[in-house]
Amino acid sequence: MLRTDWTLDEVKAIYHQPVLELVAQAAAVHKEHQTTGEVQVCTLLSVKTGGCPEDCAYCPQAARYHTGVQAHKLLPDAEVIAAAQRAKDSGSTRFCMGAAWREVRDNRDFDRVLNMVTEVNNLGMEVCCTLGMVNEYQAERLKQAGLYAYNHNLDTSAENYSNIITTRTYDDRLDTLEHVRKAGISVCSGGIIGLGETDEDRVAMLHTLATLPAHPESVPVNALVPVQGTPLADQPRVSVWEMLRMIATARILMPKTMVRLSAGRQEMPVSEQALCFLAGANSIFSGEKLLTTPNPDFDADKQMFATLGLTPRKSFKDVPVGATVLGKAEAVTVEA
Repeated sequence: MLRTDWTLDEVKAIYHQPVLELVAQAAAVHKEHQTTGEVQVCTLLSVKTGGCPEDCAYCPQAARYHTGVQAHKLLPDAEVIAAAQRAKDSGSTRFCMGAAWREVRDNRDFDRVLNMVTEVNNLGMEVCCTLGMVNEYQAERLKQAGLYAYNHNLDTSAENYSNIITTRTYDDRLDTLEHVRKAGISVCSGGIIGLGETDEDRVAMLHTLATLPAHPESVPVNALVPVQGTPLADQPRVSVWEMLRMIATARILMPKTMVRLSAGRQEMPVSEQALCFLAGANSIFSGEKLLTTPNPDFDADKQMFATLGLTPRKSFKDVPVGATVLGKAEAVTVEA
């Protein structure tokens, strides 16, 4: 039975176990609720880069920081669809499009994103977007276009949030998750560790995610990739033990959720990644970039999969066979 009534003390007790006990418990939960050895392969493309008005202290795309990121407007539709096809050909089953917007605006750029969603959906891939805040109407339009998932990370705890971001509130983020869920879109929401937060902040963020009205279908666990020019440029690298605590605790609290080993993987040898998979991670981003930061490429991940005996998860695995995932142009029918 899935629980959404975890107490903060319960989450603390899980998180602060000896790390080997924690990993063993998470591995058992993972085996009970998931197909072990199966990992979702996702690709993330920045379809609109830089120039963001937000002040997220970790982000090289914020216009106020001088990070060397070259801003560009929304990519041509054909270029995005071609990138999605390449990702599919390389083994990805989910394609995520990110735009450095504070919020979605009802304009021609959003109409173009809706078309991109439909076209990627028609390739037979799960399509995800991360576009900033959305209202109910915009979430519904994304659903009608064929969007499968929407990413909107909490980033950190409510208590630590104002130390990282001041240009929107924690409640703004929770409101967007509510709008996405109400539209019938799969929720992808996690956070970043290594921002200077405490263990208590990490526990509080996991508690918030695990006590939402329904667990997010996907929880990315990101390790900060420090970027020169941002306020967090000098933060030390997060250790594998910290990642293991986050991943294992997320797995225990949210047994059926996809837990994504996300940013920071470039710095992790295969041995460290293997520990994260043992602790319950079952999703990764593959491809040379995560928006603007380095990431392992497809060839490296294929070698890792071969070494560890991992297999890619199929698109739309949780959608009943014969169901349709709607898009404007045509509907994708989920096959066995």
